[in-house]
Amino acid sequence: MRIAVSVVFMLVCVALTALVLMQEGKSAGLGAIQGAADSYWGKNKGRSMEGAMIRFTKILAVLFLVLSVLLNMSIF
Repeated sequence: MRIAVSVVFMLVCVALTALVLMQEGKSAGLGAIQGAADSYWGKNKGRSMEGAMIRFTKILAVLFLVLSVLLNMSIF
């Protein structure tokens, strides 16, 4: 059982790293200060690819924390 959880943990780590690297930096929205771009809430609303990536990043981060705690406990 511990081996299976460890494999899932490694897959979550790789996926989380890939998702974080694929996201745009927050400095990309500096044009909004001058009014050149739409606001974050106006263009995103969770329906775009960026919104989906943010949502999956949060899910994987929670899964990462839960699996980390499970692997450090002496259950298995």
